[in-house]
Amino acid sequence: MDHIDVAVIGGGQSGLATAHTLLRHGLRPVVLEASDRTTGSWPHYYDSLTLFSPARHSSLPGMPFPGSDRDRYPHRDEVVAYLTAYADRLDADIRTGQRVTSVRRAGSEFELTVDAGGRLTARAVVAASGTFGRPHRPALPGLQEFTGQVLHAADYRSPVPFTGRRLVVVGAGNSAVQIAAELARSARVTLATRGPVKFAAQRILGRDLHFWTARTGLDIAPLGRLLPRPPAQPVLDDGRYRAALAAGQTARQPLFTGSEGTKLIWPDGEREEVDTIVLATGYRPDLPYLADLGGALDSEGKPRHREGLATSVPGLAFVGLEWQRSLSSNSLRGVGRDAERIARRLTAYLARR
Repeated sequence: MDHIDVAVIGGGQSGLATAHTLLRHGLRPVVLEASDRTTGSWPHYYDSLTLFSPARHSSLPGMPFPGSDRDRYPHRDEVVAYLTAYADRLDADIRTGQRVTSVRRAGSEFELTVDAGGRLTARAVVAASGTFGRPHRPALPGLQEFTGQVLHAADYRSPVPFTGRRLVVVGAGNSAVQIAAELARSARVTLATRGPVKFAAQRILGRDLHFWTARTGLDIAPLGRLLPRPPAQPVLDDGRYRAALAAGQTARQPLFTGSEGTKLIWPDGEREEVDTIVLATGYRPDLPYLADLGGALDSEGKPRHREGLATSVPGLAFVGLEWQRSLSSNSLRGVGRDAERIARRLTAYLARR
């Protein structure tokens, strides 16, 4: 059985940033990644995905995002290549194909079990597995009874299979609006939301919004501790999405109230035949391996923590949670800051033992 200092669960952007900062603090982490790649969920996002932040604001610690145009918005595949290169440069023990199935206490340490049957012990654990493995499927009226196709945005890749079909996209965030606008070029699409879609200008006075959030300190302000639940984010828009809604290219309606077979029932009582519902309703922390670690999760499976440090389990930390500490906590530009804070605290914790 391996005995290590820090086990980092997850080899995507959060796990890689954490490994980098732990190495800088003199620790030798082992990164355990379930898939065969150190790119997290990025290869599984839809084909047309681009970052909402420009390249200059989209880097992990120690390695700027490549390319001469620092103001471009990188494509999904560019992020995959960047994370692959980042992992290749990292002098860390990264083990792919190692899905952690449980973490338990073993005296003063942790015992981790992987699905292949192997075990290892660690003095500390960082859960950095992200949220993509746990798409949120809310209990919407009539959704269970709807007999058409229902898929989550996690399963959406491109508009090609839906050409000429009737679709309803549920959600009011960036992904919902982007997917709906893309589908509307070749299908009939309605964006169903509980309230109006809120937009934020992507560029202000010639500068990307992220320049201003960084300049004002909003990007790093420790607001996460004040929020009982993550707030809804506005849709970052250069004007195209707002114009598409205003022109009716993508219709918006209040959320449906029920269903009958393949028909959705709208608030005004109209019944409409629909082929597919796409749930762009976000994700939740994917932490099933902590279920047997008493005090790590609440009754809904959410981590109990304060700015990434577990409140009831000494030696356990989290990186990559939405609003873990700030607005940017689960982004390429912000995860490194949270990883640095966690690394400092785990270094101090291990030094006391």
